[in-house]
Amino acid sequence: MIKIAPSILAADFANLERDIQKVRSADYLHVDVMDGLFVPNISIGLPVVEAVRKSTSLPVDVHLMIDRPVRYAERFCRAGADIVTVHVEADSEENTRRALEIIRAQGKRAGVVLKPGTPAEGVLPFLEECSMVLVMTVEPGFGGQKFMEDMMPKLRAIRGWIDERGLDCELEVDGGIDPVTCKTVTASGANVLVAGSSVYKAADIPGRIQELRG
Repeated sequence: MIKIAPSILAADFANLERDIQKVRSADYLHVDVMDGLFVPNISIGLPVVEAVRKSTSLPVDVHLMIDRPVRYAERFCRAGADIVTVHVEADSEENTRRALEIIRAQGKRAGVVLKPGTPAEGVLPFLEECSMVLVMTVEPGFGGQKFMEDMMPKLRAIRGWIDERGLDCELEVDGGIDPVTCKTVTASGANVLVAGSSVYKAADIPGRIQELRG
């Protein structure tokens, strides 16, 4: 089944609880955390995740676009995240593995993220420890970017490894997802689609969520 994870990065932060309720028919709620260091933008932090947790019954999917996420992994779990993904580019292999261990020890689902410039093989040291792999189809840091179709071989490779190993691991994609590109990514093996502008700018938000599911 295809799952949809609307990104609150595209919501109206002055009316965040209202906008969270608008996407209650989705499967996950995606929260982008940016530190202005790992990516050239600053978004939200722990207090907002805590507020989001109180405002929804959906699983909260927190994407940490931060330097050395091992430092904050436990705190985001305690703030209410159900899924926490960390970038393989943000720290050493040892610390990335440690972050995954911390997340799992909190009873949460752990995953890794690949930037567009990182090859599919970047997941291999961690794949057995992941409940999710997130492939970026835009450069992380800003919403509303153009979809990068040349990431599809990466998606297909990771889907192949997940299936070959019989892993219980979802394959998520984030960046430029709309009613056209959703078909491209699902055909390449993704089963969780992050969508921000495409959902929140739709005239019929529940209808758009259903359309993206296909």
